[in-house]
Amino acid sequence: MSTMVKQSRAGKVLTWLGGGLAALLFAGFVALATWEPFAAAPSAPPPARAYSAEIIRDEFGVPHISGRTDADAAFGIAIAHAEDDFFTLQDVLAMARGRYGAIAGEKGAQVDYAYHLLDARGTAEREYPRLPADTRALFDAYAAGLNRYAAAHPREVKLGRLFPISGVDVAAGFALRQPFFFGLDQVIGPLVAGEPLRPESALPIPGLTPARQTALALPLPGGEDGALAGSNAFAIAPKKSGDGVTRLVSNAHQPWRGGVAWYELRVESGQGWHFAGASFPGSPYPFLGHNEHLGWTNTVNRPDLIDIYRLVLNKAGTHYRLDGRWLPLASRTITLPVKVGPLTLPIRRTIYRSVHGPVIRNSKGAFAIRYAGMGSLAQLDAYYRLNKARSLAEWEAVLARMAIPSTNFLYADAAGNVAYVYNAALPDRPRGFDWRGILPGDISAAIWRGPVRYEALPRYVNPASGWLFNANNAPFSAAGPGSDLAQSAFDPVLGIEAKSTNRARRAARLMAEADVIDRPTLERIKYDTGYERSGYVGRALDEIAALDPRGDRRLAAAQALLARWDLTADNIGRADALALLVLKDFMSAEYQNKPWPDAREELAEAAAHLMRHFGRIDPPMSEVLRLRQKPGPHAVDLPLDGGSDTLRASTTWDVEPDGRLAVRHGDSFVMFAEWAPGQKVRSQSIQPFGAATTRPGSMHFTDQSTLFVQHRLKPVHFWRADILANTVSRKRVTNAPARR
Repeated sequence: MSTMVKQSRAGKVLTWLGGGLAALLFAGFVALATWEPFAAAPSAPPPARAYSAEIIRDEFGVPHISGRTDADAAFGIAIAHAEDDFFTLQDVLAMARGRYGAIAGEKGAQVDYAYHLLDARGTAEREYPRLPADTRALFDAYAAGLNRYAAAHPREVKLGRLFPISGVDVAAGFALRQPFFFGLDQVIGPLVAGEPLRPESALPIPGLTPARQTALALPLPGGEDGALAGSNAFAIAPKKSGDGVTRLVSNAHQPWRGGVAWYELRVESGQGWHFAGASFPGSPYPFLGHNEHLGWTNTVNRPDLIDIYRLVLNKAGTHYRLDGRWLPLASRTITLPVKVGPLTLPIRRTIYRSVHGPVIRNSKGAFAIRYAGMGSLAQLDAYYRLNKARSLAEWEAVLARMAIPSTNFLYADAAGNVAYVYNAALPDRPRGFDWRGILPGDISAAIWRGPVRYEALPRYVNPASGWLFNANNAPFSAAGPGSDLAQSAFDPVLGIEAKSTNRARRAARLMAEADVIDRPTLERIKYDTGYERSGYVGRALDEIAALDPRGDRRLAAAQALLARWDLTADNIGRADALALLVLKDFMSAEYQNKPWPDAREELAEAAAHLMRHFGRIDPPMSEVLRLRQKPGPHAVDLPLDGGSDTLRASTTWDVEPDGRLAVRHGDSFVMFAEWAPGQKVRSQSIQPFGAATTRPGSMHFTDQSTLFVQHRLKPVHFWRADILANTVSRKRVTNAPARR
């Protein structure tokens, strides 16, 4: 009997313990599922102020935002963009708060790590109050607009306590993302992993041996799309255009979705801000386009803007040596939210900083990073001033601040001027160090303090040829024979890139061959799908031609087919699809300085893919390369042309289950702007999908796609009378409190 009583009591204890354990497990699950929003530091909303803006949408849903003040217009920009793509805007805002891992998991946490490592928040909090009052007003108004939309649409908010946001939050996003456009991800990634670094694209310094080798990349806005970032830009002066018209073509290649996808808009205010162009999510103004007087566009450049220092640490790892003194290595523990299914795991990491900049410790030591624009928010004001510039002199005066760390600028204006500035805040480096390798971290003389003078940059204004271009190539091919700058005139220590692209070789030849570059000629060049048999393309084709098929019939057939290829990706030739697949990895190796691919493997894999999915190695390329946007009633699946490095760019793609290649990066926002003598500026534009790329139910989800694949453009309704004549919807938005 006593034994039975004991067993009964034991059973009750086990049952109680089991229930308690289940309760503990459940509590732990709830905690991991809900802790992140409560742990997130709150953000103070922007200063209270009433805003009022009008949003007019044209037949393609592109917003024309107007307000009495620039700040009113910025408020309207935020609401218009949120109406079209609040989903992506929240990703960008989460990155600007160091909370992207709570949305995107491990990849998002990598971005959050960079956010803390680069001190994006600290930079914003220190530098934002120093910006001009009207610039801060613009960012505060933009934040207020996003807060207004979030409050009105709570079911669309996907991360708790993300709102309200402030102008400082928006500024922190700029501080985080800017260095990724010139390749900082290609340094952080391998340093964290303790892997070798990739060679640089800049000229080697005579007498010094480069030390860098291969690397990895981080996601948004880097990753593969970032590493393969490309763009085309053309400016034609009146003397070359054939009809006296000054023309500017913007063709900046960006991913078609996500945080660095172009968003088209027009803005107008009673304070003289009147601009048509495109911005990125999280920006209160366009980054490129035109106003009444002038316009510009950008292409990514690849100067050496990043230097790495090997620190000498003490045995405890708490101090580093500099000029014989031991200085404390600043450290801080951070918590990264990492979403895994329904849970968000808190991952602890330590970040470090020295006087050089951010520090990464790995199995090989401690490495400090110094990069252009570090700790500065001056670019926020610079882009705003560019939007409102009225002349070449005024526009160049803004660039001369060296506030925008990188990107080429091509320019044209109503006065007939054309210009190209190799814009880069090139570090003013002292001589005697290997700036292409790992630098000594214990010598303060190796720590540069700021950029070179603006006058030291490669720059063209009204070249004799009458034309300018850039296609992510070195600035020494831009205006044609007799007008190009000499590479020898620029010191290798500056770190100016030395590479070219197929697009650049092609553009240089086509433009130099044209007696007149009129509108039809310019369109043919912009949409050209040809390859030059030189550079990496020539090397790849030569290696494939030299292969011994060794009895492999499919390989022999693919080799023979490629030997007859007409060097175009125009959807006409039988070899186009095969060439498209083969050349992608060779281009990637060239762009990213990765190991050269094996020609046999590339040809065999491309042929196998085509046989597996299409039953032949020569299917029409139009069946392989596709513009796809789904789901919903406005889904599209259309044929595309162009290749990974053609002027008509289809750069990267996702391989779909049916074997087709759904392009995700390449020609994106395209704009032709024209200033005819005695006439107002006129422009046209196009995008791959539409104004509302994350709203499947909207008619503007894909309403530009058919025009895009047909090489056609739509009108830009720049002038108010024009937009009023083409208005489809019109409303006023405000955050003023309702009257009682």
